[in-house]
Amino acid sequence: MEREPKEMSPEDITLEMVLKTFLVEAEENLSKMEELLITLETEPENDELFHTIFRMAHTLKGNASSLGFVQTAESAHVVEDLLQRLRNRTLPVHDRLISLLLQAVDYLRRIVIEETEAGTVSSAALNFFRRLPLAAVEGEEIPVDAPTQDRRKEPGRREGDRHFTNERTKTLRIDIDRLDRLLNLAGEVAIAQGRLGQLLEWKGRREDLLEAHQEANRLFIDLQEQVMKIRMVPVGPIFRPHLRTVRDVARAHGKSARLSLEGEEVEVDTTVIEHLKDPLVHMIRNALDHGIEPPDRRKALGKDPCGRLVLRAFHDAGSIVIQLEDDGAGLNRRRIIEKALSKGMIASAEGLSDEEVYRFIFEPGFSTAEAVTDLSGRGVGMDVVKRNIDALRGSISVESNEGKGTTITFRLPLTLAIIEGFAVGVGSETYILPLEAVTECVELPREESVHPNGDGVISLRGRPLPYLHLRSLFHLGGSPPRRQSVVVVNSGGKEAGLVVDLLHGEMQAVIKSLGKLFHGLPGISGSTILGDGRVALILDVPGLLREAVKRRPERIAG
Repeated sequence: MEREPKEMSPEDITLEMVLKTFLVEAEENLSKMEELLITLETEPENDELFHTIFRMAHTLKGNASSLGFVQTAESAHVVEDLLQRLRNRTLPVHDRLISLLLQAVDYLRRIVIEETEAGTVSSAALNFFRRLPLAAVEGEEIPVDAPTQDRRKEPGRREGDRHFTNERTKTLRIDIDRLDRLLNLAGEVAIAQGRLGQLLEWKGRREDLLEAHQEANRLFIDLQEQVMKIRMVPVGPIFRPHLRTVRDVARAHGKSARLSLEGEEVEVDTTVIEHLKDPLVHMIRNALDHGIEPPDRRKALGKDPCGRLVLRAFHDAGSIVIQLEDDGAGLNRRRIIEKALSKGMIASAEGLSDEEVYRFIFEPGFSTAEAVTDLSGRGVGMDVVKRNIDALRGSISVESNEGKGTTITFRLPLTLAIIEGFAVGVGSETYILPLEAVTECVELPREESVHPNGDGVISLRGRPLPYLHLRSLFHLGGSPPRRQSVVVVNSGGKEAGLVVDLLHGEMQAVIKSLGKLFHGLPGISGSTILGDGRVALILDVPGLLREAVKRRPERIAG
């Protein structure tokens, strides 16, 4: 006979909530300490940095002590004492000391998990903090055991990090003003729904019913927008851990590099954030291995011996753009082509643009590394980047200047749930274009005949605009109407036209996945359900633009 699960008492529930809060706050403090310690390495005269780091260690000690976590409190106290000496200027700041303090942060993470879960702490962690004060004075390194060495190999993948990440993904901090707005809207929606119900019951006038419906619809859209805003979180928390990653990985491989962050306050849907973690890891590792040169080589080239990476985020036309820029060696076009030829991916490199050549680095199993290392060489890192960005309905572009550096750009939707769309009709089908990608709509000139290959070029205010016939592209058949429209779309600086039969106008679309069977369909990124129950496909504008631009030279030559 199976035992029924024991019900948790109110005291147990309260303790569990307190522990979860402690774990989340501990990780926030430790992550911030980590970031500020790296900043302190370049700003050793900044007194405010000393004070802030000290306060965070003191907060962790106090929180742990109040919950009875003695080992965590005592270990944090050792770090606190060391930081006090730095504040008093009795101990100088140097790179070995910063490395020791970063190790201390790693061990504090480990102790927090061990003591909260098992009640005991490993001897390796306790031994580290016993040796820390003397090692800091003498400038010695303390050997690192396997759990903390993992930081250099795969940031955010240690046992402790996984635990902290799991706790964070279950919680989302919300501004109280947004909650108040939600509560007010819920009340207004209830009132509007009641009014509409009364009018229907009393068979009210058509004008009154329409007005009540429009008011309820306005409130519903406002409520929907507020819910989406609550899901928006800044990108800073997933950017900042890479400050440590860049420092440690570069040092472990005989290089020197620093990471600068821009646009940390830019907000994006929490689901998009989760999908960005792996691509960022692989991009940064790739930049450090293939891009940033060793210090002596950089010095010989007239560069700063310390390499520079910039990770930035910004909004552009309703999308979020993530860029990783480095000032390293850049992509070697010749070597990429040689590798593509040797793997049989192309028969000839003649006529290939830089964009087409650089796209090979995202192919599975493709690597120009001469040897397999713990950083790269297996050809799987950038493949993971492309798969994750494709899953987010995003696009990737690469700009590189050999000898000067590379910039990789992601363009992603702000949310994966709802988009503002522009509906168009071709035959009996309806398609949705993301509204932010639509620039304008013009009439297709009558003299512009339909070409057998379904594309063409028109003059738009004196400049050539390549276009595609959606009817031909999707093999819809049937005869087009006498009057057709060209929807001008733009993405990533590229512009093209899509020829359609009808313009239905703006609408809000709830995005539905097409499923694995239809994954990777060219020109299609998802689907939505229309008001009449029919399915409309959401078009992949970057993919369509690539197709239009690719066909353009052929059309002009013809």
